[in-house]
Amino acid sequence: MTVARGSKETDADERAVQSYRLDDQIGFLLRVANQRHTALFMARMVGGLTPPQFATLARLREVGPCSQNRLGRLVYLDAATIKGVVDRLIGRGFVMTADDPLDRRRRAVGLTESGMAIAEEAIEAARAISAATLEPLEPDEREQMVRLLKKIS
Repeated sequence: MTVARGSKETDADERAVQSYRLDDQIGFLLRVANQRHTALFMARMVGGLTPPQFATLARLREVGPCSQNRLGRLVYLDAATIKGVVDRLIGRGFVMTADDPLDRRRRAVGLTESGMAIAEEAIEAARAISAATLEPLEPDEREQMVRLLKKIS
């Protein structure tokens, strides 16, 4: 259907288009910011670690050995994804599994010595990556950004 210019329907259509600008939408902006952060991460992260692999190593460094299921919850990965991440990290010699001292029916995932070393190195790289991601912001804006993201996460 074509509508002549200047009609009420055309004006309404134009207002509807103008009322939703993709560049002003939170989901779009978060995706663009995430793409920028991911590019920085991939260029600067040590050992070829992916974001889920890094998160897994960093969390194990924080909490110590834990079940794979709990680890997945702690890094916000589903059971199938954390299994693949853990398998790849085992293959690289960064994590190992052993009987869970708290529950013999489970296996605990923990860092190896080389896993702890790469985790320490990766955390230093991650600090620089975070700084680069937030670099366009003023110092108070950086703190506010992190606070607001935590609030909606």
